[in-house]
Order: sequence, then C-alpha cells, then structure tokens
Amino acid sequence: MAITAEKEAVVSELKTKLSDSKGVVLTNYRGLNVAMDTKLRRKFREAGVEYRVIKNTMTRIAANEVGIVGLDQYLEGPTAIAMSMTDPVAPAKVLSDFIKENKLQAMEIKAGLVEGKVIDAQGVKALASLPPREVLIATLLGTLQAPITGLVNVLHGNLRNLAYVLEAVRQQKESA
Repeated sequence: MAITAEKEAVVSELKTKLSDSKGVVLTNYRGLNVAMDTKLRRKFREAGVEYRVIKNTMTRIAANEVGIVGLDQYLEGPTAIAMSMTDPVAPAKVLSDFIKENKLQAMEIKAGLVEGKVIDAQGVKALASLPPREVLIATLLGTLQAPITGLVNVLHGNLRNLAYVLEAVRQQKESA
C-alpha cells in the first residue's frame, strides 16, 4: 500500500482517537442498507459516539503505533469502528440495541477496546448489558447509605420509645 500524506493524516487522527477514547467497538457492517446505516449513524450521534469505516491496514498501523496489542486478529473483512471519548459503554450499548432491534444476523460485533484493553465480542456484549452509569452510581450510593439509615432508625427508635413512655406517664399522672 502506497503511503500518501492523506493516509498518514488518517492514521495520525486514528492514533489520537484510539488513545483518547474510553470505549471502542469494531463491527462488520454486512447486511446494512443505506436507510439502516443512516439510522445507526443517527443513534451513534445522539449517544456522542463517532462511527467510521476505515481500512483495516490503517487501523492496524494506528493500533500498533499506539501500543494496542491483540487487535490484529479482528481486522479481517469489512470493519467499522465506533468510538466514544466519554462513555466506555455507549458504543457497545447502541450497537447491541440496534442489532437486536433490527434483527440483523449478518451484522456482528467483532471486538472492542475499553480504556485501551482489547475485549472479545462476548466482552462487548457483557459490557452492553450493564445498566447505565447513573443507575450504577445510584445503586452504589444506596448500598453505602443503607447502614447509616439503619443506625439512624435504631437511634430514633430509642428516642421514640422514650417519648411514648414519657407520654404514658404524663397521661397516667393526669388521670390520677
């Protein structure tokens, strides 16, 4: 492959994006017609994910120069890349939901990158099945807050019982 300035620019840009991205998913795009591809790109844009088709050779060169090991085996056949700079789960979730929603058997997830580490298709699917970040944070906070809430309820219980006893004594003295 002849290396031109244009190809070098693409590889340089891809190196930057691969090193800066939180989550990346590689997929083949077989089975997509133009309308479905447009719909998929719209969903990716809404989620803040960049979706591009880049030659495997350029992706291989960029990944090797960035130091990503193990990606070469997935760069066979038609490959599209979905990258997110902020959310490591977004590309996997959008792509998995799109495949399920449209019942696409030909389109498949090849592999992914999370924080620079290569994961296989099963890892990407497991990542896509995670609940949203906000739900995970809320669950964690609820778990951390539960013991404190229990302690507050126990302490209030003693005070509440003391108030009931004092009220009963007051009523008894009034009736006597």
